[in-house]
Amino acid sequence: MTLSLFDQFMSPVYLGIPLMALALTLPWILFPAPSSRWISNRLTTVQNWGISQYTRQLLQPLNPGGHKWALLFTSLMVFIMTLNMLGLLPYTFTPTTQLSLNMGIAVVLWLATVIIGLRNQPTVALGHLLPEGTPTPLIPVLIIIETISLFIRPVALGVRLTANLTAGHLLIQLIATASFTLLPLMPAVSILTMVLLLLLTLLEVAVAMIQAYVFVLLLSLYLQENV
Repeated sequence: MTLSLFDQFMSPVYLGIPLMALALTLPWILFPAPSSRWISNRLTTVQNWGISQYTRQLLQPLNPGGHKWALLFTSLMVFIMTLNMLGLLPYTFTPTTQLSLNMGIAVVLWLATVIIGLRNQPTVALGHLLPEGTPTPLIPVLIIIETISLFIRPVALGVRLTANLTAGHLLIQLIATASFTLLPLMPAVSILTMVLLLLLTLLEVAVAMIQAYVFVLLLSLYLQENV
């Protein structure tokens, strides 16, 4: 019996209990807990250094009003990156391949940035819907286009993350299936396919990290327009 290639993207269920909550909780267990000591171990030191460098780079172009989102953005990036990378391990599940989860995160955070803009500077927030110097006959059309592009942003965030991870996982599974099928028939070709699979796995690890960074970076750009 041949299973569907998309079975790996189904939400896992054990004894009728969905394991999505366990998959979302696991990343936080793997990270070392902060210590009150002045001198910590090497893992915690490297982790703190990486997070501080990322936060500094992310918040540098933002106004001081957007620095309140530092903890949220940093935690979100680490969380999504860990979920993406854990999904590459055998017998695991990648929650970020589910469009519902990505859209749930993207819509809520995007809506928060829009509400902040409308509350703090409503004139500037509404001014983004009409570029300066627009001819009078084009004003209604441009307002409609800019409004649609505004509401497309959370959809683009969620679909981008889902599509990139789904495509990479599918390609890895296809190449792995081909290498195991070719092993008894053409061993040399199978070895070359395994080397390609190793390189693709390394690329997918990089994609998992980059997509988490891009997701949070785009959210910070949306926030920058509203603070």
